[in-house]
Amino acid sequence: MSNMTHLTKGLFKENPTFVLVLGTCPTLAVTTAAMNGIGMGLATTFVLVFSNMFIALLKNVIPDKVRIAAFIVVIATFVTIVDLVMKAYTPGLYKTLGIFIPLIVVNCIILGRAEAFAQKNSVFNSILDGVGMGLGFTLALTLMGSIREILGNGSIFDIRLISQDAKTILMFILPPGAFLTYGYLIAIMNRIKERNNI
Repeated sequence: MSNMTHLTKGLFKENPTFVLVLGTCPTLAVTTAAMNGIGMGLATTFVLVFSNMFIALLKNVIPDKVRIAAFIVVIATFVTIVDLVMKAYTPGLYKTLGIFIPLIVVNCIILGRAEAFAQKNSVFNSILDGVGMGLGFTLALTLMGSIREILGNGSIFDIRLISQDAKTILMFILPPGAFLTYGYLIAIMNRIKERNNI
């Protein structure tokens, strides 16, 4: 598998959100706005890249019996870094994302990539995999957040697209709108994959 394949597979072919259907909890909960999607996606990407890198570096040192526990300790270290940096430099976004930042520790995308990829591959390929999967997750969350923000609030990135007097569909910034948007995006992704034989 080429380096470019490791980098790009997370964007479309193995997108963690729309194809593998992983990380559904933060996907549905934080995507009420496009900025939330970008913030959560980039935080997860940081953790994914660095945890993949360290797990690939330590794969021959970590005993097999405690590998999951060791993976969680590595992941928790980088989540703590993200948590503290976001709290210091982006307090508004930090407050909006709330509990979902510490919950990155148990995000199945990160633990899944550590188990399925990082512990079996080189450091460089593990970094590329982390970047690709993280960007795929970020794009998915940003797309969902954008759709929900436009339909539910009439704006995107707090820029008003629809006049204040126009009616918006409030349901899209509520939980049912998250499920509806997610379902349609998965259906569209499956249709595209089917048409292009991916």
